[in-house]
Amino acid sequence: MFKLKQHGTNVKQEVTAGITTFVTMAYISVVNPAILSDAGIPFAQAFTATIIAILIGTGLMAFYANLPIAVAPGMGLNAFFAYTLVAQEQIAPSAALGVVFVSSVFFLILSLSPIRTKLIQAIPTSLKHAITTGIGLFIASLGLKLSGLIVADEANLVRLGDVSSPEVLLVLGGLIVSALLFSRNVPGSLLIGMLLTGIAAYFMDILQINGVTAMPTLPEGLMVNPVTAFSDVIQYGLFGAVLSFFLVTLFDTTGTLVGVGKQAGLLKEDGTIENGHRALFADSLATMGGSLVGTSPSTAYIESAAGVAQGGRTGLTTAVVAGLFGLTLFFSPLIGAISGVAAITAPALIIVGALMLTNVRYIDWSDFSEYFPAFMTILIMPLSGSIERGIAFGFILYPIFKAMNKETVHPLIYLFGALFILEMFFL
Repeated sequence: MFKLKQHGTNVKQEVTAGITTFVTMAYISVVNPAILSDAGIPFAQAFTATIIAILIGTGLMAFYANLPIAVAPGMGLNAFFAYTLVAQEQIAPSAALGVVFVSSVFFLILSLSPIRTKLIQAIPTSLKHAITTGIGLFIASLGLKLSGLIVADEANLVRLGDVSSPEVLLVLGGLIVSALLFSRNVPGSLLIGMLLTGIAAYFMDILQINGVTAMPTLPEGLMVNPVTAFSDVIQYGLFGAVLSFFLVTLFDTTGTLVGVGKQAGLLKEDGTIENGHRALFADSLATMGGSLVGTSPSTAYIESAAGVAQGGRTGLTTAVVAGLFGLTLFFSPLIGAISGVAAITAPALIIVGALMLTNVRYIDWSDFSEYFPAFMTILIMPLSGSIERGIAFGFILYPIFKAMNKETVHPLIYLFGALFILEMFFL
């Protein structure tokens, strides 16, 4: 089924790789429900929805695409969902999930057509990396605020929190331990950091554990009506949010597929990855299924590179990942307790943000017309608390600067810019 010999691997190697990938990205089973619960989605629902999305996407990657790349709800996208759409724009969680569903439909259509390659090529490199960088700053700032390291200030907007408080000291300790483990390339460093911080929180009476295991529970019902999802987008004027989810998912998934695929030796001569269309299909179905039961968009996880480094080359690796995430369904009381303490999850948010920030080096800083729209994209996201607004600024400013310089720009960029102007000023 997995063509192990053809890919130069074996069962032991694939299982080891799967365990490594799982340990490296297991933090998402804690962090994602914690973020979504801030949006008013009950923790139990968000937790089960997270695992369902992982099982759909990672399962399809295993048995349909035969790739060692796991899929799970994406960091940044979950924060955009919870803190921009729901908290800032006062959109009901069910309507916000409808936005996710609509974007997944477009992504599914794209994954089944050759248009996806042209679309990816049309988006300027500077904007692609600016979006990722801006989301990194957005996530890191979120971790700093949730942890109490940064607090609101009337005169200065924000200031340093009380670093002598037990909660902030716990965050600083967890951040240092996690970062040191990560710098030493320890597999699962974020998860280990969370566990060590959780143990410290328990003895400091910050973490209260009332249970460890429980039988899995199914979602209470669908949180999105597929029939009315499109009408909700029209009613609330959420076209910009749909476009933002769509673009970020496209960039994240494509970038991860190429990066991890290259590491695994799965790239073809034309630069595409084996079964790449099937991978996009898996991602879109994971987002679609997850949105129906209560979670934000899914994407291919760069943490899969850890498993590939251990020799993972086929879908057997991701089959192991999916199986292990399935087992976490039995530990919902423990995960729920951990996710309820911001000091435990905040260090992971800050470190993930730092990792995404490294994309800034791919922006051409010698060309003002390239880097200024990118700069505004990066700057607006954390300061406005909106990933969508940052993307909008980038796509509006880029064609303007290029037109002033009499440089050619793909027509799609003008289209996206016009759509964002329409959404920002007239809808």
